[in-house]
Amino acid sequence: MGIRESVICLLSAVLMITFRHGHVSAEETVSPVRAMYVLGDSSVDCGDNTPYYVLSHRNLSLFPCNGSDATLLPHILAKKMGLNTIPFYSHNGSINAILGGINFGSAEGTILYTGSRSHQSLNQQLSQSFQIIQLLQLHLGEQTANKFIQSSIFYLSFGKDDFIDYFHDRSSPINFKHSPQNFSHILVQQMTNAVRNLYATNVRKIVCAGILPLGCAPDMLLMKFDSSSNGARGEIEGCLDEVNMAVLEYNTRLEENIVAINVELPGAHVVFCDVYRALMEFIHKPEAYGIEDVKNACCGKGRYGGESGCPSMEIACDNPTRRVWWDLSNPTPLVNSLLADSAWSGRPLSSICRPITVHELLSISV
Repeated sequence: MGIRESVICLLSAVLMITFRHGHVSAEETVSPVRAMYVLGDSSVDCGDNTPYYVLSHRNLSLFPCNGSDATLLPHILAKKMGLNTIPFYSHNGSINAILGGINFGSAEGTILYTGSRSHQSLNQQLSQSFQIIQLLQLHLGEQTANKFIQSSIFYLSFGKDDFIDYFHDRSSPINFKHSPQNFSHILVQQMTNAVRNLYATNVRKIVCAGILPLGCAPDMLLMKFDSSSNGARGEIEGCLDEVNMAVLEYNTRLEENIVAINVELPGAHVVFCDVYRALMEFIHKPEAYGIEDVKNACCGKGRYGGESGCPSMEIACDNPTRRVWWDLSNPTPLVNSLLADSAWSGRPLSSICRPITVHELLSISV
């Protein structure tokens, strides 16, 4: 029996035992408390859900999230919803975990499948989420399970690691085949398909996070510094023009497709959260948020802290609340907290999530 089949059998057994002993009834699952299911890349996982992360991470950022998944945006949002800590897919096994939500995310996870076994791609995570939905339908009954799924929130955050791989590996086949703009369009199409596939399984509430301005991240600033002598790359406010333009193209196209989906699909409530615009606000007006350094990583080595990631908390800066970047390309807990507040309530930054806030999404009856 393979790993996938073993997981399904284990979850089925746990669900069956729990229902037989009356710990959870079908009525209890239809409660005002929604579940949250998370799919994504290193923006939703610090490496805890990624096999051999410590061995496989190319830049040795062993502490990419200040040492805690709780500092990541979806986990902060889950706390605002009144949900307990969302367990990872590889760690689940109880009915309460399944009904409260699951994090399928994987550090360095990508939209496009790379063939790597060190992380789960978008399609692999979708497959895992479909398995959980099928289990809920099997044990709760289709009608009850569908109502539960429709009231739950699915959070998607992908693309960051696709762009990092694309711009760092200039010799890759995909680099030769596709311009940055075309690459962005491919990623958007895959994400759009993912939203449609989730809708087809009765998911109605979806949050799609955009990609942050990677061209301003320490590892990309280092790339710009190394190539500045030949003038090959331009700048946007000191950031890598080429990278940020590709990310902006992705974000813009994805939001356009989300607007179209909300019009086209009955009952669909898909929200786009513009983390790019938010981080550029922090970078352009740092003093308004108590930030002093918008370039250098709090924990990293080399110029800008972009040469390698965070190998030890001992080398971290004394006050990460004064920085935008934690390591190579991950924001600090302060930035994630500001993003979560803005996504939830529209404060301190309004209209980061469109067309409504996450709190408003949670309140919608389906």
